[in-house]
Amino acid sequence: MTTFDTDVVVIGAGPVGLTLANLIGVRGHRATVLEARHELIDYPRGVGLDDESIRTLHTAGLWDRIQPFTVPHHVVRLVNGTGQVLATNNPKTQEFGYPRKHGFVQPLVDKELAAGLDRFPDTELRFSHKVVGLEDRRDHVVVTAQRLDAKGEVTGTVTVTARYAVGCEGGSSFTRKWMGAQFEGKSPSTRWVVVDVANDPIGTPSVYLGADPRRPYVSIGLPQGIRRWEFMLHNDEPTELCDDPAFMHSLLKRHVPDPSALKVINQRTFTHHGRVASDFRKGRVFLAGDAAHLMPVWLGQGWNSGIRDATNLAWKLSAVLAGDATDALLDTYTEERRKHTSDMIDVNMAAGTVMKMGRFGSTVRDAAASALNLVPKWKSYFTGFLRGCPGLQAGEESDSCGAGQGQPDRRQGDPASTPHGRDAAHNGQELSTVSPPR
Repeated sequence: MTTFDTDVVVIGAGPVGLTLANLIGVRGHRATVLEARHELIDYPRGVGLDDESIRTLHTAGLWDRIQPFTVPHHVVRLVNGTGQVLATNNPKTQEFGYPRKHGFVQPLVDKELAAGLDRFPDTELRFSHKVVGLEDRRDHVVVTAQRLDAKGEVTGTVTVTARYAVGCEGGSSFTRKWMGAQFEGKSPSTRWVVVDVANDPIGTPSVYLGADPRRPYVSIGLPQGIRRWEFMLHNDEPTELCDDPAFMHSLLKRHVPDPSALKVINQRTFTHHGRVASDFRKGRVFLAGDAAHLMPVWLGQGWNSGIRDATNLAWKLSAVLAGDATDALLDTYTEERRKHTSDMIDVNMAAGTVMKMGRFGSTVRDAAASALNLVPKWKSYFTGFLRGCPGLQAGEESDSCGAGQGQPDRRQGDPASTPHGRDAAHNGQELSTVSPPR
């Protein structure tokens, strides 16, 4: 029997690749992770962790190590420009044994995922290895990588043989291009600037999606005292404008009394994408995470969708490697994950449309939200978008898809000092009023 260097080569040491390698390791198989960077990314990207992903982390034996870097019961409120809460996602059920929504600090979680690989003597993580070649030889794959020094210069070439390879190296995936898969979808031109600050001046773990026609924004409370804001840039505002402290202060001053007192720990601009690969498999090579799909950030499903990929693919690869299933089982990976991912992208794009409506559209939207609150079944469908599962069946409780009753915040201080202060008494209605941005 031919012996290969490893069972599975994982290309990319992001959260999806690291989770996949851990899931393969706990099932007794070997994995080698090749990462072009010389270390893990140290700035936050994903911020939302759902209960399905926690089950995966528990299966990988890592939840106890990751839990300290999370905060449970993230309540999400969609608010308009005047401070009305149009919809609230406050799920109280725990179908999978954990609170439905958590905030988390991704760099700290990624470190625990990487450290988890140390448990497996036949699994390794190799930094500074940029994959530049793939060969499918019918019964195995050959992966070629360049070794890079600290300056990114090539110092040599290595090859790794394995039964299978999985590309988890992000949106610019070499693996996807090698497969010849199309990357179908849209990349809207809208740009956003994200700002992470330490010593959260608001002090609540809630999430606010600000559907303000003047400038849509997002405000997110995270563990470790971190607050994230995201602001949409208008078409006439060049990206370079974000380098101007005065401009950034003008964005933040509607949310905090003194932007100059904030300790900024991360700032960058990005563009939302909604794309999915035409196929997730070619022979013995697979795609997972951002290499397979790019998810708009609205509903916090980018990170979680990638973890679903890893969950789905890991047990199937393990079953085939153990001889408990034939290779045909692996065809179900694309069948099961691609349609779900495509649907999630559509829901996220729809949520983005709701967020970015202009003055006329937002007026219609707000009036519609008021009407929805009068009809519980309609309200359940609408608030389902905040969970990413609209279209609840008649009679289904809204909590089962993330729509709960709005709850007043318990923060200290003057609620009028922020754009999302204490909810007004609303007698169980979703539509309430919070202090709008000044």
